[in-house]
Amino acid sequence: MTQAKDNIPHRPGAAQAPSSGTLPVKGGDDPDVRFLAENTDLSPKQARELIREHGHDRDKLLNIARTMKAEG
Repeated sequence: MTQAKDNIPHRPGAAQAPSSGTLPVKGGDDPDVRFLAENTDLSPKQARELIREHGHDRDKLLNIARTMKAEG
């Protein structure tokens, strides 16, 4: 009888991948990205960029996000 791990296909680089055991969620793992994406019209990509440029102050991020237009 073959063990379950032998049935898993080989994926290059998978050994270095983190095994968090969780499924991806909207906005990724960053709670601030998720917060902005859920509470504004920004995409997760836009939210990540905004956080990268302006930090993690949610009030400041919300004010800036209100002036931005969502990606089409």
